[in-house]
Amino acid sequence: MSALPYIDGPVLERLVPVGRAVAVLEQALRDGLDPELTPRRPTVDLPAGQLLLMPAAAGRYAGVKAVTVTPDNPGRGLPRIQGTYLLLDGPTLAPLAALDGIALTSLRTPAVSALAVAHLAEPDARRLVVFGSGPQAYGHVLALREVRPVEHVTVVGRDPARAAALAARCRALGLTAESLTAGAPTAGAPTAEAATAEAPTAEAPTAEALTAEALTAEAAAVPGAVADAIRAADLVACCTTAAQPLFPGKLARDGVTVVAVGSHEPGVRELDGDLVARATVVVEARSAALEEAGDVIIPIRHGTITSGHLAGNLAELIAGRVVAGPGPRVFKSTGMAWQDLVVAAAAYEAWK
Repeated sequence: MSALPYIDGPVLERLVPVGRAVAVLEQALRDGLDPELTPRRPTVDLPAGQLLLMPAAAGRYAGVKAVTVTPDNPGRGLPRIQGTYLLLDGPTLAPLAALDGIALTSLRTPAVSALAVAHLAEPDARRLVVFGSGPQAYGHVLALREVRPVEHVTVVGRDPARAAALAARCRALGLTAESLTAGAPTAGAPTAEAATAEAPTAEAPTAEALTAEALTAEAAAVPGAVADAIRAADLVACCTTAAQPLFPGKLARDGVTVVAVGSHEPGVRELDGDLVARATVVVEARSAALEEAGDVIIPIRHGTITSGHLAGNLAELIAGRVVAGPGPRVFKSTGMAWQDLVVAAAAYEAWK
């Protein structure tokens, strides 16, 4: 029996560039994949941490991503977040390939955001504000410029050196870029989907305290330069592990498109209720958003919106069944297993 092929991060990026990832995700939805039917992700508590499983099946393939969160690993010189994707043949469930699970997340998350932006944002969107300075922030710069004519990037981060480094990488792409520093909202425990976002610097509060705090928190004031950047933005990408809103929603102009990808926990959020209430809100799937997306759940608990405020899911958006209103547009992503499957299958098809 031959060894199971392993597709690592660099090979994955070569086999499925981000533009290709956007295309295969859209095609899967156009071919009838229903994101509402994706299985829930179980989380298993283990002595050393947590194990998260993300199973899915569609078309000729099935698969599962296994992600581990091990708080003590950094002290051992090991990553806190690790993961592997196992791709299976759909009819027989025979293993076909293993992939770097973190690299897969780093690719498909920005690609999903770009797919939403391609159908939601103004066609001439050129000014991008990115909150966060980790791999997801850079991934969103790469992905969003695939679907919109981005020319200028403002990086907003807690660490001035990391924000400046990301701005320099943007300039190396031929973009104009600046870096700004904002204070840190209370950080929650990082989730698997936020594993490649900017790492938190504060100690995580308890779940009970976090939920109570998030329910009552308003967005902290931001420095004047950050506020000016948000007011002028055509696109805003929130790629952090923040537990509280990153900026006052009133700063977001009508017509701006905001994507939030930082968490899949009901008690934390990157966007405040003011922005969500004003916006045309699209989610990957209503079922997932109403269970996992604090950006949506918290305003519902407050009575700021109802579940009927959600304008549609990603499949409905690309089918043209979502009409943007006069206010901002918001895409809230929690990360779903079907996305991993579609991109992993594309990588395998290109490899074999």
